[in-house]
Amino acid sequence: MISPGEPMSPTGDARCFCLRSYGVRPESVIVYGQSIGTVPSVDLASRYESAAVILHSPLTSGMRVAFPDTKKTYCFDAFPNIDKISKVTSPVLVIHGTEDEVIDFSHGLALYERCQRPVEPLWVEGAGHNDVELYGQYLERLKQFVAHELVNL
Repeated sequence: MISPGEPMSPTGDARCFCLRSYGVRPESVIVYGQSIGTVPSVDLASRYESAAVILHSPLTSGMRVAFPDTKKTYCFDAFPNIDKISKVTSPVLVIHGTEDEVIDFSHGLALYERCQRPVEPLWVEGAGHNDVELYGQYLERLKQFVAHELVNL
């Protein structure tokens, strides 16, 4: 159900616009985010209903990317995915390259471990940050997720 109130964020505003303008049901929406795009995706999915969430090369937090030894979330960290992912009630597919040179693979694993409804992740052996989709298993996993795993929800 769409709230008649004002949206709380730009992502909420875009969501409301799309749902109202195109008559899309929330349970038909798959939220997809890649890299820094996983931040608004996790935020949106943590506050609104959706069919599923796909996180491609996600980050746990901005501070943890910049300072890998960081173990907690600071109030000034604008990208706290690690604190919001547990609020996502939709099935979550995490995809990450094991040789990611921008956002370490450990970020994807940490988010996966905190999901309420994780599905079998895709860890792409040897893939970096910008080439995951070039591996054949990427498209196959997406097809499997949408065609088979979401059908049973």
